[in-house]
Order: sequence, then structure tokens, then C-alpha cells
Amino acid sequence: MLLKIVLDTNILISAFLSQRSSPYKCLQIAQSSKVTSITCIDILQEFQEKLASKFKLPNSKVQQEVQKIVDCSEIIIISNSLNVVAADPKDNMVIECAVIGGATHIITGDKKHLLPLVSYQGIAIISASEFLKLFDPELGDV
Repeated sequence: MLLKIVLDTNILISAFLSQRSSPYKCLQIAQSSKVTSITCIDILQEFQEKLASKFKLPNSKVQQEVQKIVDCSEIIIISNSLNVVAADPKDNMVIECAVIGGATHIITGDKKHLLPLVSYQGIAIISASEFLKLFDPELGDV
């Protein structure tokens, strides 16, 4: 079975910050087409905003980083109508993206809201290191 994953914005940011990180290895797997990566405009916009505002990257670099995600992902449209995480409504876009896209896994670093859910409608919600262990047990110790 081909895994279909949604990479949360915090995973995308972590992958950008460190090429030695588990999130970066998850992104590499997505880029290799060994899994199907699913994302939505909302996640891409949040990623773009964080790179520009928090990390003060020039627009050309921001666009380059966003394009890397676009190039390896199926882009779906969400309605922003799902309300699972009342404490942090922005997390709902990640879950809705996974539901609409038919994802098998959400990969996130959100220990406060998403990881405690463990799963939603049969979609596993796991950390980057958990995904690496699942994908290839030898990668789990990074």
C-alpha cells in the first residue's frame, strides 16, 4: 500500500532549518515519490508566511522553498469547515487536508494538539521520527 502523507507546516519549517533532521528526511522521502505527499494552499500559505515573517527570507528564496513542496505534492482544496482542534483552529486545516486528500498519515511535531489525537478517521497522526521508523526501521534513529 502506498502511503499518503500530509506534512504539517512545523515539519516543513524544521526540514528547511536542518538537513540532518527527521523532518528533512521525511521531505526527502516525499520528494522521491516513495510516498504520495498531499498538501493544500492553506498549508503552503502558512509555510510561506513563516519563512517570510519569522525567518525574514527574501521573497525569491521563499518562493523557491514553497515550490519544492508544490513539486512533490498533490495540491487539494479544503473548505476550512472541519473543526476538530478548538484550541488551535489552524491545526484543523492539516486534518481537513488529510481527510479530503485520503491521507494515511499526518506527520507533525505538534505535541500540544495534533500528536495527542493519535489518529482521526483512520488517519494516523505521528511524529517525523515515528514515520521514519514505519517507513524504514533503519531511519528511525536519526
